[in-house]
Amino acid sequence: MDQIINNLQQFWEYTGFANVTYQHILMICIGIVFITMAIVKEWEPLLLIPIGFGMIIGNIPLFPGLSVGIYEEGSVLNILYHGVQKGWYPPLIFLVIGAMTDFSSLISNPKLLLIGAAAQFGIFAAYSTSLLLGFEPSAAGAIGIIGGADGPTAIFLSSRLAPDLMGAIAVSAYSYMALVPVIQPPIMRLLTTKKERLIKMKPPRAVSKMEKIIFPIVGLLLTAFIVPSGLPLLGLLFFGNLLKESGVTRRLAETARGPLIDIVTILIGLTVGCSTQADKFLQLDSVLIFGLGAMSFVVATAAGVLFVKLLNLLLKPGNKINPLIGNAGVSAVPDSARVSELIGLTYDRTNHLLMHAMGPNVAGVIGSAVAAGILLGFLS
Repeated sequence: MDQIINNLQQFWEYTGFANVTYQHILMICIGIVFITMAIVKEWEPLLLIPIGFGMIIGNIPLFPGLSVGIYEEGSVLNILYHGVQKGWYPPLIFLVIGAMTDFSSLISNPKLLLIGAAAQFGIFAAYSTSLLLGFEPSAAGAIGIIGGADGPTAIFLSSRLAPDLMGAIAVSAYSYMALVPVIQPPIMRLLTTKKERLIKMKPPRAVSKMEKIIFPIVGLLLTAFIVPSGLPLLGLLFFGNLLKESGVTRRLAETARGPLIDIVTILIGLTVGCSTQADKFLQLDSVLIFGLGAMSFVVATAAGVLFVKLLNLLLKPGNKINPLIGNAGVSAVPDSARVSELIGLTYDRTNHLLMHAMGPNVAGVIGSAVAAGILLGFLS
């Protein structure tokens, strides 16, 4: 009888019920909230459902030594997490982005690149603020990149500069990507006048096939020579775009924007969610990171809009840019461009801004990768 009781006690000690804390329950509830937002509000469901479910998996209370947790060497989750820790997944995401993206709007109107560059101001504003709050320079750089609204870049940079903070940084970056339709519109309305919102831009010129093929090659040479440390992201971004535009590698391009993106999205979302174990995630630093991420995203959006207003002072009538596309300078492709389109249509049902907004939007992707390369080069 004593043996049976001892066996039952041992069994109980191995269950989650015996090891659960209120922190585990809180993180599981946050995961359920992420899943609910994805299903009910349809906010980035392809990201929030894997991350939310990963949070639940990562916060199942475990008896020490079972070798199944994400931070336990050799476990299945730990092996999958290597793609995040070592920075394998983010370049693959950039390969997919390149294979899915049409850079025509940027090629036809190169000055839109400046809007994407201006929006990166949020990254360096958050970096400076993080330093003032006492973060180490490397951690401040990793936190600042949240302002680019680019989850893969945030993971890539934080895995190298601040691996201990990577879970909070990644979840923060993806959360604000999902909240683009909520955060950006009030800022855009606040910083623009009704007259500015009604500006109609010239239709973009037709871009030749040769220009589309040359662009990824020239783009890679220019950016990689300036910021070699950003090569893993920039190289695969432009390579993916060449696969799309060359016309002779259709199978490879379709694989990249089909099965590959689905597999990598599942792996990166699930493992990032699992990494938010209560004992590592529920800290003061995590709260500060979410606050700094929100600030950097707001600053990035505002900087893009204000830069367009400034640029319009130098442009002739008829060539002016609608400031509503300034928000698209962050690299949340194509969500921020869709926000520009929807807000523009609210004030004029015939004023379609989507194709114009895609210019600064794809420029923001390049800009965030360049900014990550700059920070990595200076801080690593």
